[in-house]
Amino acid sequence: VIFFVVIILFSLVYIPLFNDMKFGLDLKGGFEVLYQVERTDGEKLTSDDLNSTYDVLKRNVDSLGVSEPEITIEGDDRIRVKLAGVTDIESARDALSNVANVSFRDTNDNLLMDASVISGARLSYDEEGNPAIALEVKDKEKFLEATTEVSQKDSGENIMVIWYNFDKGVNSYDKDGETCGQEDSMCLSAATVSQGFSSDVIITGNFDKEEAENLASNINAGSISTKLTEISSQNVNAQYGTNVLIKTFVAGVIGMILVIAFMTILYKFAGFISGINLLLYMLLVIAVFWLIGGVLSLSSIAALVLGIGMAVDSCVITNERIKESLEEGKSLPQAFKYGNSESWTSIFDANVTTLIVAIILFIFGESSVKGFATMLMITIFATMFVMVFLNRIILGFFVKTKVFDNKPNSFVRYLKKGKPRKHIKINAIKILKKCFIITLIYLVFGLVYLIVNGLNLGIDFRAGSDVTIEADNLTVKQVEKDFDKLGYDVVSVEKQENDQVYVRLNTELKENGINKVNNYFADKYDAKTEINVVTNVVKQDLIKNAFYSVIIAAIAIIIYISIRFKFSFAISSVAALVHDVLVVMILFSIFKIEVNVIFIAAILTIIGYSINNTIVVFDRIRENLKNSNSIKTKEDLKIIVNKSISETFTRSLYTTITTMIPVICLIILGTNGILPFNLALLFGLIAGCYSSAILAGQLWYLIESRKLKDNKDTKVIDVKTKDEKVNKPKKKKKKAKRK
Repeated sequence: VIFFVVIILFSLVYIPLFNDMKFGLDLKGGFEVLYQVERTDGEKLTSDDLNSTYDVLKRNVDSLGVSEPEITIEGDDRIRVKLAGVTDIESARDALSNVANVSFRDTNDNLLMDASVISGARLSYDEEGNPAIALEVKDKEKFLEATTEVSQKDSGENIMVIWYNFDKGVNSYDKDGETCGQEDSMCLSAATVSQGFSSDVIITGNFDKEEAENLASNINAGSISTKLTEISSQNVNAQYGTNVLIKTFVAGVIGMILVIAFMTILYKFAGFISGINLLLYMLLVIAVFWLIGGVLSLSSIAALVLGIGMAVDSCVITNERIKESLEEGKSLPQAFKYGNSESWTSIFDANVTTLIVAIILFIFGESSVKGFATMLMITIFATMFVMVFLNRIILGFFVKTKVFDNKPNSFVRYLKKGKPRKHIKINAIKILKKCFIITLIYLVFGLVYLIVNGLNLGIDFRAGSDVTIEADNLTVKQVEKDFDKLGYDVVSVEKQENDQVYVRLNTELKENGINKVNNYFADKYDAKTEINVVTNVVKQDLIKNAFYSVIIAAIAIIIYISIRFKFSFAISSVAALVHDVLVVMILFSIFKIEVNVIFIAAILTIIGYSINNTIVVFDRIRENLKNSNSIKTKEDLKIIVNKSISETFTRSLYTTITTMIPVICLIILGTNGILPFNLALLFGLIAGCYSSAILAGQLWYLIESRKLKDNKDTKVIDVKTKDEKVNKPKKKKKKAKRK
């Protein structure tokens, strides 16, 4: 009953919410362009210049009728425009680059002055109280000179015409003079000038207040002295984006059903309730993301996958603690209270470290990374609220009803009461040398291969252009000949699914080149083309930002874990994190899998997952250190590490499985476009399970064992616990000598 009620509520709220969600280009198709903004006079660009250019682009986008466009200022001199759902890329590009321009001309269309002579326009009124536009003159000397020149012409020609976006091949005073001042006319005003003047100009016409305000706004836009240089662009076929969205959604639904089933099998009633709360968790995350105007893309879905893994992990940690308590002979209420209490520290520290990573990524990342970070932050708070707070309240209610007092095994599956569980025994220290040798061999040879052969860098990390052509029966040889005919240097041509051919060019295609390629293949094959362009500037920024993000995140993790645990724990966790990233990069190099901007999101997901898992193992080591009398020899330390790894191994395995389920579903059901992303996650999850469950503990043992000797008492291991520092030997008081 609970299940069906939640499903119905989930459907009633979620489906309409999903319909109103903003989708990124990778899920909906569309057009994206990044502009470099510069002043036309070579002077330094100001924030006012940038904001004025932003207003122009916004107005141009509005003219396209695109629903929910994204226009963002990036840094001090860039503006990114995303138009999801746009199909006519050529028209969109033309409209965007059409920066408004005001000019002053005579009746023969000769240029008298450009927009540089005015500082702006504002709403005003004529002598009869009708709406008008006042032009504020900036260069009074030049304005006086131009108006004097016009005033000296013969009657009928002594007219100064003010144009908005004058097109020499289309507009002329002879043709448009009669419509000056009217709606939709490029001719704003045609006034007789009887003598030179340098005061502000009043433009009157047959328009109302709103039209006058809009016209003033347009003139202000036209008076800006900036130019736009396109430094990267991307367009995604709408049909392709829709296919990705549908397949991703289906894979996600199947993955969620499998996760809930897995949780129910593992933990019975407690697992089932956790699964139901996982649906509520999903609803809350999507609702908050929608409320803040988030754009759902592949990178934000990556964060959601990580968030689901962390949400499930919080339930697994708590339920495993409850199972341990029941097996030790505690009653269900006692076990429930103890399990929740003891699991809190692990959950808190794991989520805080991941939150630190998310905040840093949001500050330093580019747009897709910011989307990842935003979603990740939402999932962290949702985990703490739904999967920790709400889940405990609901399960606590059922515990208080005493329904399960006589059958606690129906509440959560566990072994015989009073008979402590036999954990999977892992002698991590015994196999330490073997693990290190195998790991080092892989990393050394892998790094050599990586350095020699490099990564298969996608368009995001190299300058050039990527062209995807979709047409019936198109062959690689045909396409190679076509690009040779067009005069472009082809790096590679690959045949892909659905009659698509993927082409890499060394050339950074400009607007004319893009139109040339689009028109050529459309005319010859009736083909659909997608063209992505990245310049060296963008490539360098992406690499720099990704590098800074990871380094600063690692430093922040070291600081936090050093405060909460100890410096040796921090170093071990970061070493494990580096291991996971290198494993994925080496595998991508070996299998020649393309590395693009979404790869960064996958790496960030792996970092978050690895830290989350490692913290849980370290928390158990910290707890076992606290409960031990003292650690005086290496043998004592071995026992602690082996015990901690054995106790948390099952949890690490379960968490990895539940996180891998949706990833595997995406690999099987998803498209080739998101396959590299899903493969990176899969490789990273496997590497992260190994490093966090075994390798991190071994590294910590190596660091701490240097302080101890095999059989002699030396100083005791000092570790920070929740409330105190423990295991410090007490100093013996010296007895006073009698004189």
